[in-house]
Parts: sequence; structure tokens; C-alpha cells
Amino acid sequence: MLIGEYNYIIDEKGRLNFPAKFREQLGETFIITRWLEECLIVFSNSQWEMVFAAINEKGLAAGRMARRFLLASAVEVSPDKQGRILIPQTLREHANLKKEVSILGADPYVEIWDAAAWKKECDAMSSQVIGQAMEQLGI
Repeated sequence: MLIGEYNYIIDEKGRLNFPAKFREQLGETFIITRWLEECLIVFSNSQWEMVFAAINEKGLAAGRMARRFLLASAVEVSPDKQGRILIPQTLREHANLKKEVSILGADPYVEIWDAAAWKKECDAMSSQVIGQAMEQLGI
């Protein structure tokens, strides 16, 4: 299961150490693309296929905005021998990744955030808001 929070530094070349636990579960290659709230999302290849199967079920016209948003910036990455992945400049800009990065397990995917933006997002999530969301989900 893709869970947990890890904090790393992204280097000036855009290389980011990616947690071994996540690498093991995602496979030798995986997909990174932009996501909501100015962060990045990481899918295993099988999860990526499932996402696009769901979009395709809605038809080409109905799914075009999601398809454009996800595909235009998507990259397939393979960790190097040190466990680092290279995040392209366009994706770093989308998520405002400059130095400190938070990598979050949110099974069935992983999110990559600028650490300060993640802290701000956490601060905005009051227990009341989370409680209401859980209630809507029946938890």
C-alpha cells in the first residue's frame, strides 16, 4: 500500500530521491504528471492504464479536458541506481518544486508537493473539514 510521508531535497538538475518503499510498489518505471492543487501525481503503469480506461469510457469528447491535462505533461520515469528520478522543468514549475519536497503515499497513487505548500495545505485542513469529508464518505 502506498502510504506515508517522506521529505527530500530536489537538486538543481531536478533529481529527486524517491522512497524505496514506493519504488518497490510502483515498479521499474512509472508515470508522473501534473495534478490538482499544484502538486504532481505518480501512477504505476497499471494504475495509469486504469485511469485512462475510465476516461475512455466517457468518450473522446467528454474526456478531452482530463486527457489533455494529464497527458500533455506526463513522463515515464525510471529511478537511477541511487533511487533518484528526474522531474522535468515543466512539472517542477507546475508544482513549484525548488528545494524541499514532500512525497506522500495516497494509495493507489503518490503525490509530490513543495514542502511549504504541503504544510500550508495541511494547516488548511481543519478537523472539522476532515470530519465532514469522512462523514460524506460514510467513515
